[in-house]
Amino acid sequence: MSHGAPAIRLPAGSLVLLVGPSGSGKSTFAARHFPRTHVLSSDEMRAIVADDPADQSATDAAFELLHTALALRLARRRTSVVDATNVERWARERLLAVARRSGRPAIAIAMALPVEVCLERNERRSDPRPPGAIRRQHRRLLASLASLPEEGFAAVHVLDSAEAVDAVDVEVG
Repeated sequence: MSHGAPAIRLPAGSLVLLVGPSGSGKSTFAARHFPRTHVLSSDEMRAIVADDPADQSATDAAFELLHTALALRLARRRTSVVDATNVERWARERLLAVARRSGRPAIAIAMALPVEVCLERNERRSDPRPPGAIRRQHRRLLASLASLPEEGFAAVHVLDSAEAVDAVDVEVG
């Protein structure tokens, strides 16, 4: 496990799981480092199925669509970035199973920023999440950090500050 490494090297055609609470910068990170077509966002999937990225009642359908798209992309050996909180082990296990079935490696990038940073960023969102939900997601992330390396990921990278997120370079190949 690396903490704040200056470069993250990803095998081509891998599953990249962004892990972190709302407000940790997952979507910004994905947009900065990956082509739009590589990113499978739970919010965008909610928008596709319900016309509203914040409609939590559409979550099951959104993840069904996300898992289907992920399986199709990995079968074609396309790098696929899952932009969702992924702070619960059961959710990560389902995504890892898709990668295993496709014979593709999975990499976790945990955005373990302080909860205060996530809450502050959340306040600036056009669609803020409930602060209690962010605190709960943050606790689940922290509880998961120790077990991530044992869950079947080829590599786990933990970015624990906004500076580490800004400084990291991502190389796919």
